[in-house]
Amino acid sequence: MDVILLERVAKLGQMGDVVSVKQGYARNFLLPLGKALRATKGNMESFEHRKSQLEVQNLETKKEAEAVATKLDGQQFIVIRSASDAGSLYGSVTNRDAAEAATEAGYSVDKKQLVLEAPIKELGVHNMIVRLHPEVECTIEVNVARSAEEAELQASGKSIQELAAEAEAEAEFEIAELFDDIGSAALDDLEESVPSSNGEQSSDESEAGDSIA
Repeated sequence: MDVILLERVAKLGQMGDVVSVKQGYARNFLLPLGKALRATKGNMESFEHRKSQLEVQNLETKKEAEAVATKLDGQQFIVIRSASDAGSLYGSVTNRDAAEAATEAGYSVDKKQLVLEAPIKELGVHNMIVRLHPEVECTIEVNVARSAEEAELQASGKSIQELAAEAEAEAEFEIAELFDDIGSAALDDLEESVPSSNGEQSSDESEAGDSIA
């Protein structure tokens, strides 16, 4: 199907271009969202009359998008999820989850503006593109963690593998200290139970000797 683009569309063309697309793509995306018109003679004439107006509208929305992008670019949003010790999520994080996290933080972001090729299935900090306008994009970070504390550690640059290694090392250290304490206590008990080696008799032995004499 041939259509006239009413705005720039990635991988298709610029405003005013006539391009051929699959009918399903046109009917389900381009036409209902107002991004294109069927390339009929009447629509092409209509576009030429509206072209200047569309260009002005595009410029205004682009400036608005650029202002939002300046504030949004590089921001990090936390999504709390359950996961295994290895970092695999019990489920996944989608663009809807990221949009909700950004909205809760005070930013107006629609899930349709977030570009995610595949759902996130691992803990960690993941980059996500936000398409605010056909010509304006920015990048946000989605910090997927099991707790706010873990998210803070991940934000500092530590991976889930490093966090797990630190936890394991700490546990091993605590076990080693416990065995050291147990060993020291056992040694003290042993020393108290063994008679002195300097030849002195215990008080019981001395009393026994006196009674015989």
